[in-house]
Amino acid sequence: MSTYRSIQKIVKARATIEGAGVHLQRAIGFDDPYQYDPFLLLDDFRSDTRADYIKGFPWHPHRGIETITYVLKGRIAHGDNIGNRGTIGAGDIQWMTAGSGIYHQEMPDGDSDGAMYGFQLWANLPAKDKMMDPRYRGFTAKDIPEIKKDDGTVVKVIAGTYDGITGPVTDVVTSPEYYDILIPQGKEYIQKTKKGSTVIFYVFDGEAYIQTEKVQNRNLILFADGEAVKITTKEHPVRFLMMSGMPIKEPIAWYGPIVMNSEAELRTAYNELEEGTFVKVKKAKAD
Repeated sequence: MSTYRSIQKIVKARATIEGAGVHLQRAIGFDDPYQYDPFLLLDDFRSDTRADYIKGFPWHPHRGIETITYVLKGRIAHGDNIGNRGTIGAGDIQWMTAGSGIYHQEMPDGDSDGAMYGFQLWANLPAKDKMMDPRYRGFTAKDIPEIKKDDGTVVKVIAGTYDGITGPVTDVVTSPEYYDILIPQGKEYIQKTKKGSTVIFYVFDGEAYIQTEKVQNRNLILFADGEAVKITTKEHPVRFLMMSGMPIKEPIAWYGPIVMNSEAELRTAYNELEEGTFVKVKKAKAD
């Protein structure tokens, strides 16, 4: 019999402003980063108001991390300083490994109703991979497997393997699981998990119960260790992101868009930004 994970903490996403003035809700990124290891940040940028997001995220650097951007509505145009360009729309995924360093920009635009909905997750890189070459993967909605169960539960497999079906995002260094799960009302759902892994749910529609705790929109749930999570719906369905990964268990030195293992490495990165030697490759790998 599975040992169900208990709730370690429930966090309500907090409003913040990033980029050139994008209003968003941050679910991971304010607290001690070690408790979410290997994840560093989760931003929820859902808005129906164009002014909240249209200024976007102009040119900025990254080093030492991987980012996974998942769009539900609207589109995001991406470009970087080594030649990559693209746009991701509703249901699409873009995964970027910043690795040794890259400058890029992300400029959101809403749909015909002005809605821009999406999430960005940051996964840390272990020390041995911090300075790897930058690389990209982009996947459209049709590339993402959707599993429909007999009880009406729907699971979109972004990364990891669910019921023998593997999602398209396969090369993230920390090998996370990343699912978009919809559970109809009046159902019980059990999600198996790997012992020792960090497991997080982020609710973005509806409500449900975990043990006796009610969870709802913009609640992030961090679980204690165990072999499975049980979640129950009553009068309403629920939709949430499920993220899990094995902790890296290394020191984290983080300032702004750069995440390294030591303060000395951070100083080197920012010195290189000033000197113009930050970017180490001329072209990022992409599929």
